[in-house]
Amino acid sequence: TDEIMQQEIRPLVAVDIIEQLHRQFAILSGGRGKDGAPIITFPEFAGFSEIPDEDFLNVVTYLTSIPSLEAASIGFIIIIDRRRDKWSAVKASLTRIAGAFPGNLQLVFVLRPSRFIQRAIADIGIKLYRDDFKMKVPIIMLNSVSDLHGYIDKSQLTRELGGTLEYGHSQWIHHRTAIENFAMTVKTTAQMLQTFGTDLAETELPNDVQCTEELLSAHTDHHSKLKDELKLAVKQGATLLTCIREPVTRSANSKLSPDELENVATVERLLAQLDETEKAFDQFWTKHHLKLEQCLQLRHFEHDFREVKLTLDNLMETQAGFADVGDSVTRVEHLLKEQKHLEEKGQEPLEKAQSLALHGEQLIQNNHYAVDSIRPKCVELRRICDDFTNETKKKYDILGKSLELHKQLDKASQWCEAGIYLLASQAVDKCQSQEGAETALVEIEKFLVTAKEHQLSNPKEFYNQFDMILTPEIKANAQRIVQKLEDVQEMFDKRQVSLKKLAAKQTRPVQPVAPHPESSPKRASPKITRPAA
Repeated sequence: TDEIMQQEIRPLVAVDIIEQLHRQFAILSGGRGKDGAPIITFPEFAGFSEIPDEDFLNVVTYLTSIPSLEAASIGFIIIIDRRRDKWSAVKASLTRIAGAFPGNLQLVFVLRPSRFIQRAIADIGIKLYRDDFKMKVPIIMLNSVSDLHGYIDKSQLTRELGGTLEYGHSQWIHHRTAIENFAMTVKTTAQMLQTFGTDLAETELPNDVQCTEELLSAHTDHHSKLKDELKLAVKQGATLLTCIREPVTRSANSKLSPDELENVATVERLLAQLDETEKAFDQFWTKHHLKLEQCLQLRHFEHDFREVKLTLDNLMETQAGFADVGDSVTRVEHLLKEQKHLEEKGQEPLEKAQSLALHGEQLIQNNHYAVDSIRPKCVELRRICDDFTNETKKKYDILGKSLELHKQLDKASQWCEAGIYLLASQAVDKCQSQEGAETALVEIEKFLVTAKEHQLSNPKEFYNQFDMILTPEIKANAQRIVQKLEDVQEMFDKRQVSLKKLAAKQTRPVQPVAPHPESSPKRASPKITRPAA
């Protein structure tokens, strides 16, 4: 019992009883009574009594289910045509209808047998057996179709009953099956859309580009197929509507019967339902498709971010390894070239990082759902770019100072060598005369002026200027050169004293001191307060 209750209760459709309908023992022609009551006709049918009860009940149940609830609530009018039959057939028909008619009855018209004897028997029989029929509605016995026209307008009766209502049974069955097929198509389509929508709503977004692209492609293909199904369904409904309206289209004088008008309304309602379903589906798909596209954008952004960040991290690591400030002009110039090469190497990754950060900000401006994931990555990219740029500038500043320092040290060393050479080149014999001594003094004074040109006169300021790059090795080298400067200066001082004495008086010859820097007295630390040092 539970299994039966759980099964879907589906109403009868034409295809379920197509063979019984084709037998045409009962028809719903589309005609109506004066108050709008639907008319069901039982035409003359020789084997009416032999129809199985199940077949009879199915057909009558199906016919009563077709009119609208409003029309059915008025009550059905039944016309039983037994003009060529016997009273026994009339009795059997009334008995069967009374016992099995599922709808609300209003009137029963019986076209009695046309033969005199059978008509007489029918008159007597209806009086005797009326109560046996268990009908609470009037049973009106009619002698001819003319009598029927007194109750029902001819325009609502078929040609068989002397009316003008156009009715083709095969076409009626065709329309009914088409309408019911279309209704099933609309229902199935709506279910497919709902199932697809549920699948979409429950889909977890992938974490990589390839899977996201595959999911987007699969969903888009499925969406396209469903849209094609929708188009076919709409086309089916439009074609059906054209078929039902065909009599009116063919002839301006034709009018659709009330049942045909209800068929038109049914198809239009199904088409409207299909349109509403499609609009709701399109609206949902637009949101889902946007989310999938944004997911793909995010996965591309994340993939590009990982690649760019890895490249930038490697650049920063390489840059951090450039700790050497150089120990000579040649070495510093080589380091500057390497720094320049690294800077050029970093241009493309930096541009990619800036472009990716800009792209991320555009995604945020376009209301991307993953703002909280995108924004920190944009900040991180710009931070790394700024760090690399600032660190590059710092490296250039340090190497620039280092280059300046080593150039000055080289110049100072060269100045010392030039000074020593000058002292060594002054011949002792030429300095014995007053003129020779004065000439040597002038040469020395001119040379000492160049010390100021090379900014070698203030060691304290010199140290303060380059303290940031003074490694132990550079400090040792600088101290050595400063010491050499002092030694050379001291040699010049001694030479000047000797030459001045020679220039002042020539009482006795003076032996000049040969310049030997390595034998000069060494001091524990450079005297940075000497005026000329």
